[in-house]
Amino acid sequence: MHTLYPGRFSRRRFLRGMTLAGTAGLLGWHTGRAAAEPPPETTRIRLVRIPSICQAPQYVAEELLRSEGFTEVHYLQKRGTADIAPALASGEADLSAHFAAPLLLHLEAGDPIVILAGLHVGCFELFGTDRVQAIRDLRGKTVAVPSLDSSRYVFLAAMTAYVGLDLRKDINFVTHPGPESIRLLSEGKIDAYLGFPPEPQEMREQQIGHVVISSTVDRPWSQYFCCMLAGNREFVRTNPVATKRALRAILKAADFCASEPEQSAQFLVEQGYTKRYDPALQVMKAIPYGWREYSAEDTLRFYALRLREVGMLKSTPQKLLAQGTDWRFLNELKNELKT
Repeated sequence: MHTLYPGRFSRRRFLRGMTLAGTAGLLGWHTGRAAAEPPPETTRIRLVRIPSICQAPQYVAEELLRSEGFTEVHYLQKRGTADIAPALASGEADLSAHFAAPLLLHLEAGDPIVILAGLHVGCFELFGTDRVQAIRDLRGKTVAVPSLDSSRYVFLAAMTAYVGLDLRKDINFVTHPGPESIRLLSEGKIDAYLGFPPEPQEMREQQIGHVVISSTVDRPWSQYFCCMLAGNREFVRTNPVATKRALRAILKAADFCASEPEQSAQFLVEQGYTKRYDPALQVMKAIPYGWREYSAEDTLRFYALRLREVGMLKSTPQKLLAQGTDWRFLNELKNELKT
């Protein structure tokens, strides 16, 4: 049985709560600046929705996006992280949060994507059986991922490179959907599985495996952004006002997730992004939505170097940063949204 936050949680009530929090100075809510700006060049914004609640700010931001002038706010349902970058590159989606490392792979491939800001540190957790007590113990072991183009596989590539393992030679990867992987781990038929919220919270509750690495608290992973905000290059080029307004809404929502985890968790449940309040609340309390506090550039350099070590990237970090980032909106919003 799980706990529900008292009372029904309408979107209007939620937006009112966010506005009050902003008035109290929790969000750096300055409506005067937004009102003084030109209207967005487009009133439609399309974001990606996947079965991961670590991306809560872009879901929580729905009504804030409307307050920024977007009359059409669409969330495109996708199966998993591997679908995010293709949706951005094709123009099917305009903006979305995505894990930093796969974004770098798509930048090198020439996909028209631009990285705009960091969103949060840490959410991945590696669970293992008693046979796996550290990353180095993955040598010769079987690890499940949803697919070999998923964020989980790319993150494992970075983690194994950091300790000198060759993921192509030293680890046996098998591909299974998340629920199947969790079942196989519980039965000892695989050795490790990398989960993202709310899977780790539910696995701990069910006492399936144990945490080997948490990117939320374990260095060096906890020092760099996990998810970053990226956009379709043409959308950003032709809609700079809309891009800034959309980023402002999502970053305000990130502040709200950090300062009001109970309300944010309840919103996710009531709007159907996740089923259970308790795991959602654990996620909201655990993930550092400190988009001001970490370096987006350092994050990309770190992961670019790790992926070069395993031969997944050939470009230098400097080249990727030059061709695939645009920090002007982030820099403006850092000044504007000071608490």
